[in-house]
Amino acid sequence: MANTLIAGGGIGGLAAALSIARAGTNDPHRVTVLERGDRFAELGAGIQLAPNAFRALDLLGVGDRVRERAVFIDELRLMDGTTGRRVTGLPLTGTYRERFGNPYAVVHRGDLYQPLLDACRADGRIELLPGHAVTGYTQTADKVVVTSRIAGKVTADGRTTGSGTVTRFEADYLIGADGIRSAVRAQLVGDGRPRVSGHTIHRSVIPMERVPEELRWNVVTLWAGPKWHFVHYPIGGGAFLNLAATVDDGATREVAGEPVAREVVRNRFPGLSDTARALLALGDEWRTWVLCDRDPVSAWTDGRVALLGDAAHPMLQYAAQGACTALEDAVVLGDVFPDLDAYAALRRERTADATRAARWLGDRIYHPAGEAARERNGMLAALSETDLHDHVAWLHAYNPRTERIPSDAVR
Repeated sequence: MANTLIAGGGIGGLAAALSIARAGTNDPHRVTVLERGDRFAELGAGIQLAPNAFRALDLLGVGDRVRERAVFIDELRLMDGTTGRRVTGLPLTGTYRERFGNPYAVVHRGDLYQPLLDACRADGRIELLPGHAVTGYTQTADKVVVTSRIAGKVTADGRTTGSGTVTRFEADYLIGADGIRSAVRAQLVGDGRPRVSGHTIHRSVIPMERVPEELRWNVVTLWAGPKWHFVHYPIGGGAFLNLAATVDDGATREVAGEPVAREVVRNRFPGLSDTARALLALGDEWRTWVLCDRDPVSAWTDGRVALLGDAAHPMLQYAAQGACTALEDAVVLGDVFPDLDAYAALRRERTADATRAARWLGDRIYHPAGEAARERNGMLAALSETDLHDHVAWLHAYNPRTERIPSDAVR
């Protein structure tokens, strides 16, 4: 019986636990998830799930549970944030669902996380240990030894402080799913701190009853302006509106979840058109992050150790694929487990492409100004529905079970 340790109990870590536990049909696998927080919980607000995410969730056995609380969106809509005019929209019903086989949805992060957590708790092969912050590992030819610190204090940006008590775990394999500031990655790759993008995002979630009825759109709406943008969409089964307003302000300090006054947020978008400004003004209890990512790397594995999700390929939000690709990782990992090198070979190129696409979208679609913005508007407005679907097909049509998995790599 193989034993696997997973560092990190977020979306990617729990998905990996399910996938690995179910991989051993004839040779059962036991999985222990070490979570640095004092409980298993997912922080944050809204998250977008494209069809590739639902394919992965179905393969993990939790797709129907996630659909129960999801809001199935009609359109991804781009508005000129300064003039208030519609630029284009990517339809997500009818032809889109027929082509990609699944809906596009938005959920509260907790509504994605809880089904994964419940499935792990119901699986006798999976053990969940909160309060264990993985700090490093050593390995021999036949095992990996993981050190973790317990009873430390977790800060708002996910760092663990305080000495805590050091403990050791032995296993056959270690999967580092411990996020963008991964301790496993720090040892395996050694590429230092994340890259600070210089973009600051403010997030708020408000009850939908506070939103004027005429503005309760079943749409992910993006208001794009010069070096800023504002996104909003319904979550929580439609009971809440998720607000996210981003400024390309050259921020250099890592920030995660810091409170910010509503007046500060309102004043950061002086050119925002009237309808968007009315929605922005509804936000309260805002929190702020500075967006970070990392350059793609080829080193995902070290013997019996591999990276997954944000520990392997943290990306900016602009392609809405961070969680989607982590779920894909988990399915592929389970399909080829325990061949970690095959897993990495199958995932590196796709996730690197998604990371670069997210950066490109931020620069060329979300934040251009002046003539560059006018060129963007003209280029996008000229695209047909089929053209728009073609542009996202490489992301949304992907099936982690069948695509780019050579027959000799699958159990």
